[in-house]
Amino acid sequence: MAMWDRIKDQAKGLQQQAQGARGPAGQRQPGTGGSGASGGSGGSKEKLVGLLKSQLGSLKTELKSGAYRDASMAMCALVAAADGSVDPAERHHVENLILQNDVLQNFPPEQLRQRFNKHVDQLMFNFQQGRADAMQEIAKAAKKPVEAKAVVQTGFVIAGADGYIAPAEAQVLREACTALGVSPQEFDL
Repeated sequence: MAMWDRIKDQAKGLQQQAQGARGPAGQRQPGTGGSGASGGSGGSKEKLVGLLKSQLGSLKTELKSGAYRDASMAMCALVAAADGSVDPAERHHVENLILQNDVLQNFPPEQLRQRFNKHVDQLMFNFQQGRADAMQEIAKAAKKPVEAKAVVQTGFVIAGADGYIAPAEAQVLREACTALGVSPQEFDL
């Protein structure tokens, strides 16, 4: 548990740095690149995603279960479809992010592709049913707190890969936290 407290403290420190780059009334000062966890662009957002990515990487040897694999692929599909659609270019981009993720390299690439694409196909066919199925898959990882938090981290890393977490993506991450019994505040959501 101490590791998760460190992650939380480091994330808060990054957020405070970003807020320190803001002037009165929270306005960004010229020449600063700070942003919060759920919006904007700039250095602190990239640092936060990088921090979560490296913290997740430190758990690589613990994250080898099928529950983590399946929940992570459902999470990635929900993040990709957060706005209600996934075009082929976005699907390909998220697939590449998945296959390049150090922790997810614990699993055969074809297993990851198959599970991710199954969830995306279900979301595109019937969004509500696909969302419910994906959340059910995500909830299965709640039995192990380390895996539950890692699923959220995986989603956060995928959502923040472009340097911005859209409001719809942040909402998906909050809902996943609820399904997993993880406090959204741990991720500043």
